[in-house]
Amino acid sequence: MSAEHALEGLLIAAAFSIGCQAEPPPRDPSQTLLDYAGALQAKRVEDAYALLSDEAKKSLPFEAFRRMVEENPEEVNEIAAALSRQSGPPVVTATVTAPNGDSLLLVYENGEWRVDGSAIDLYSQATPKRAVESFVRAYENARFDVLMRFVPDQKRQGLDKDKLEKAFGGEQKEQMERLTQALKAALPTARVELLGDRATMAYGAGGTIELLRERGTWKVENILE
Repeated sequence: MSAEHALEGLLIAAAFSIGCQAEPPPRDPSQTLLDYAGALQAKRVEDAYALLSDEAKKSLPFEAFRRMVEENPEEVNEIAAALSRQSGPPVVTATVTAPNGDSLLLVYENGEWRVDGSAIDLYSQATPKRAVESFVRAYENARFDVLMRFVPDQKRQGLDKDKLEKAFGGEQKEQMERLTQALKAALPTARVELLGDRATMAYGAGGTIELLRERGTWKVENILE
């Protein structure tokens, strides 16, 4: 396993240990991060693994986790040091997915779960995954004016909502119906790969949606089948 993949795996494990717990989080989630970092630094692999959530353990068996720690000592130390230097208290969140595929973000604050502000933004472009959800919702609601927000600047020339409606509602309708349904089905369990201002999300049997961040909002650059 490469050092890059090891670094990604350990960071994902850390995120799962804090942000995706099936039970209410501890009173002080910061301590969980510190315990995880301390176990990594001391090479107490079993103790570090014990702090992972059930979901993390499903995707990362103990032997694979142990190998990452043992084969990448420098990266492990870097991660442990970074987790120990918290710039502020961690934000603990949970995502609730409705039967129709829509998701709602909850934030754990002052001992209680609260609905995140994104719940009132039906067409949020704050994150890549939210942008995909919003893109699908805008298409299903025939909001071609909203869909224009997802067009990158370099592709907007000569395009407006009327032309978009003519294309998506005409010759491309069958293709768009297929694509949006596949994206919607993939969203509840999809993982986004992020690299700077670009992101990709796999869907279906081999499709990929590519996103681009412009001025703080995520837009759909390409949808590949």
